[in-house]
Amino acid sequence: MRNLDDLTRRTFLSLSACGLTSSWFGQAFAQTRPDLSAIKTRADWQRAQKQILYGMQLVMGTLPKMKREPVPFQELGKEDLGAFTRMKIKYLAEHEDWVMAYLLIPKNRKRRAPAMLCLHQTIKIGKGEPAGLGGSANLHYAKELAERGYVCIAPDYPYLGENTFDPYQNGYVSCTMKGIVNHMRAIDLLQSLPMVDDKRIGSIGHSLGGHNTLFVAAFDQRIKAMVTSCGFTSAKKYYNGDLTGWAGIRYMPLIAEKYGKDPNRIPFDFPELLVALAPRPLFINAPLRDGNFEVSGVQDCVNAAQPIYEQVFNAKDKLFAVYPDSGHDFPPDVRRKAWNFLDRWLMS
Repeated sequence: MRNLDDLTRRTFLSLSACGLTSSWFGQAFAQTRPDLSAIKTRADWQRAQKQILYGMQLVMGTLPKMKREPVPFQELGKEDLGAFTRMKIKYLAEHEDWVMAYLLIPKNRKRRAPAMLCLHQTIKIGKGEPAGLGGSANLHYAKELAERGYVCIAPDYPYLGENTFDPYQNGYVSCTMKGIVNHMRAIDLLQSLPMVDDKRIGSIGHSLGGHNTLFVAAFDQRIKAMVTSCGFTSAKKYYNGDLTGWAGIRYMPLIAEKYGKDPNRIPFDFPELLVALAPRPLFINAPLRDGNFEVSGVQDCVNAAQPIYEQVFNAKDKLFAVYPDSGHDFPPDVRRKAWNFLDRWLMS
């Protein structure tokens, strides 16, 4: 792993490059989580967003600098599924790391199509589930969206599917940040495709994919709309404040190593993350009986972000949450609402 002194130094340099002063850095270092209730103007929000991204990088590691350029990829196989073609590909996320993915391309396009980054849950087959190749039919969202006319890419997350790249042996302090890098490169790939409208790209995910959708969107403004299903709750209400799950090897080990798995010490939480995403359209599926992500904690996060969406950006209709009477799932009626939400913001 990178040592923490180097992480702090490089975070400072990246923030300075964004125009943040050393005095601001000192203030943020002392109090990394902003007071959301104090955000009254867009200038307030801009300052808070920088602070939130800084806090995220203290836990995840610093976002590496990446050039916005076409991504090399190779086609490994192709299937004609009627309404769309499903290609198995691998794309180059960074030096010597080829990420396996499925690329779903709808047929009968009359113009450049919107596109979706489709992130899978914690499941051995990884990308295969959203692409429609196994797992739960309720989580075949890349397949369903391709049938609606979206170009979709579904990549493997580190340690799942066919992904064998070890982030920790290659300088990362979290799988979460490596996922963000891979997912941003997937957006680069989508933007390079001639059939994709590069101004109409969204992201969707369930569970692991649900929070990874939020993480990548926080750092990548090219993502114009998001759907997160069973993806988060507030830290204090995640298993009554036991953050062991968030500190695992697939996530952010510094939550344990540096912050003692204490919700009061970690420098970011999901209320802040939702605020950082404003005013982009965000659809949230938070079932009442989700055993992983306690629903009242989700409602706390939504309630914290709502005033910023409504009062700062006049974008009340862009933050939409549903609370179905189900377990950790993405039921058909909720998916229909989510597809209508995406169509509103990306199809027109």
